[in-house]
Amino acid sequence: MSFLERAWHERAGWLILLWPVSVLFQALTAIRRAAQQSKQRPAYLTAPLIVIGNISLGGTGKTPLLITLSQELQKQGFKPGIISRGYGGDAPSYPFAVNSDSDVSQSGDEAFLIAEKTGCPVYVDPDRSAALQALLLHEDVDVVLSDDGLQHYNLYRDLEIVVVDGQRLFSNGFCLPAGPLRESMNRLKEAQHIVVNGEPAREILQLAGAIKMQLEPRSLVNMVSGEKRPFAGAPFNMGNRLQAVSALGNPQRFYALLERLPYQVEMFSFPDHHRFTADDFEQEGIDMHQPVVMTEKDAVKCRQFAKNNFWYLSVEVNLESQFFERLTEDIRRVRIP
Repeated sequence: MSFLERAWHERAGWLILLWPVSVLFQALTAIRRAAQQSKQRPAYLTAPLIVIGNISLGGTGKTPLLITLSQELQKQGFKPGIISRGYGGDAPSYPFAVNSDSDVSQSGDEAFLIAEKTGCPVYVDPDRSAALQALLLHEDVDVVLSDDGLQHYNLYRDLEIVVVDGQRLFSNGFCLPAGPLRESMNRLKEAQHIVVNGEPAREILQLAGAIKMQLEPRSLVNMVSGEKRPFAGAPFNMGNRLQAVSALGNPQRFYALLERLPYQVEMFSFPDHHRFTADDFEQEGIDMHQPVVMTEKDAVKCRQFAKNNFWYLSVEVNLESQFFERLTEDIRRVRIP
């Protein structure tokens, strides 16, 4: 956690000095949104578009939610397509089609994981509208999910799903730089669906349509052999030391999960979307005789040099069934000219 993030979380009094800058930030955001946001459905958009995003900095659980939604929609007979910014990737050209054979350094970790887990067509481009046009031109899809993009205002959308971290919520409630918010909390009132990841505060669940989501750890998967060990209990020999490696926007949730286990946990945090190399592990002095545990999103970047002591944590997304029912109804209500 950076110095500024810690100040937000602790509601440091000196942050009030940044409040005038936050007010200016909100004003500029409003101007930018008014100038860019399109209320007219573009002619090329031949399928409902759902944006899944958040209003705060840091990870909130958007990617596992998107994967789960894609899988559920496929079970119901839909043909989802997915667009993304492709964070952490450097594609040779854009728009870039991602599949399970793609180079993760080109696609970005999130887009690669989404393509691999869902089997859906995934297109990435810093200009999400360009990714959308390419997806609809080349793929047979009848609903599109956008990984993030809530503040990508020139991207037309039919439905919005805002994901909220149930533990951190909105920190001190200020917009950048006095707080972590990209937009004010009033923005939540405009979204059709609000998903709260983790044990939420009561006032959040009182928001219209708020649904609770839980990420439940299921197993630890060896990155070389594919062996699975149940997360509960003591999956490793007693006396082992878990080395938790992460390059996440909010690694604390991941670390907290591992601290449930009866081991000492040593944490190694890297910048969000960091491109791992074998040298990173050597330079940090990570012991190759002790278990190294990471999220599945980080694991996809370490497959080429993974050792027998490398494991990733497999999680399951639990959502109230009524959420899928409501979302499906909303999708079917979207009118395509």
